[in-house]
Amino acid sequence: MERTALNVLTNWLTSVGRKPLVIRGARQVGKTWLVRHFAKTVGKTLVELNFEKQPSYASFFSSNDPQQILLNLTAVTNEKISSEHSLLFLDEIQAVPQLLSKLRWFSEDLPQLPVIVAGSLLEFVLAEHSFSMPVGRISYMHLEPLSFEEFLLANDKKSLFDYLKAYDLTLKIPLAIHEQLIMLFKAYLLVGGLPSAVANWIFNHSPDRVSQVQYDLLATYRDDFAKYKARMAGERLEEVMIATPKMLGQKFVFSRVNASHPSITMKQVLTFLEKARICYRVQGCAANGVPLAAEIKEKYFKEIFLDTGLCCAMLGLNLSQINAATEITLINQGGIAEQVVGQLFRTVEPSYIEPTLYCWHREEQGASAEIDYIVSHGSQVIPVEVKAGSTGSLKSLHLFMGLKKFNIAIRINSDFPSKMAIKTKDNLGNCVEYTLVSLPFYLVGEIHRLLG
Repeated sequence: MERTALNVLTNWLTSVGRKPLVIRGARQVGKTWLVRHFAKTVGKTLVELNFEKQPSYASFFSSNDPQQILLNLTAVTNEKISSEHSLLFLDEIQAVPQLLSKLRWFSEDLPQLPVIVAGSLLEFVLAEHSFSMPVGRISYMHLEPLSFEEFLLANDKKSLFDYLKAYDLTLKIPLAIHEQLIMLFKAYLLVGGLPSAVANWIFNHSPDRVSQVQYDLLATYRDDFAKYKARMAGERLEEVMIATPKMLGQKFVFSRVNASHPSITMKQVLTFLEKARICYRVQGCAANGVPLAAEIKEKYFKEIFLDTGLCCAMLGLNLSQINAATEITLINQGGIAEQVVGQLFRTVEPSYIEPTLYCWHREEQGASAEIDYIVSHGSQVIPVEVKAGSTGSLKSLHLFMGLKKFNIAIRINSDFPSKMAIKTKDNLGNCVEYTLVSLPFYLVGEIHRLLG
């Protein structure tokens, strides 16, 4: 299946001053497949080492001389490794994390050889390493599950993909195209963006078989819990993982996970799952300006899961339930809608930027409010509300816009796209004026282009 990350890799390969590339992402998002497919696409001979399968391969890197390392690899692979024709791929690097320090010498002494590194659970290594990281001598790429646009390509819907890429807000979307895109988006909700689930859906179009793949994926993540046992009880990890889909769209409250354990313990568990990229934090912020991270509110945050398909599996949702819902925001009381929008927001930034998610919350007597997501567009702060239909209440949005005096806001729903001038009063009695851009769920991936 086609991944937009292939374009990123192509640009990296041909870039001036290229450095070894470290691909970061959760287990099962397709890192290994991507590198293998990329090597075939560009006609490179792939020299692949998997350190989880063969940790002894680390002994090939005892020297700091890249030429000596290549000589060692040539001896075991019986293939000549050429800087011009080969691609060195170090997979599952978390099994021997100290080898990351060797990337410095490839960057300095053999930059003409393309080197890609990948691994699951890399965030633990990067947060707690005891070796010298090659700062400034490596590049990063963040890989997420398939976006909706990639899901369209995987399902042989390139004409719809091209339509979304060419769409602008002055055009009226025909009803037949809108209905087809909404139907495909509902399938994306159920299947999700993990490559093995998408591939199964393409070949079988069976929700039951996709569900089996998703439960196998969840079992894979649970098997990883054994790697944490030295630091964290597997039972606590399981509890937090199960609780996350149940609290979608709500403030994450540790006592709702397990009231019998101290919050500090559950906080540590959640941090572990975030490092494993099974859960992602939607951090509360003041939303006064960019960067949004400059004014975060530590005590208020929400969580989303790695993938909407896995969420549906854990919540017991099936395709008939999803198709029967007149609005996506009615599924699971809107939690799945916030999940999928947050998941797609993680795919819209350049891949070299670590994706981050923000929200806004205000607790005041008679004037409490919450904005589902806050995004930055250039120097602008853009509030994003996920709503049902075209008539859902926008009281929180009106209050936010009245307080912040921003010019533009986004509403995500199942309706046709639109752009309108809002002139109203918030619940404090203040006059509020701003432009509201409504986008259907299937256009979330185009948000920055359409705002531009």
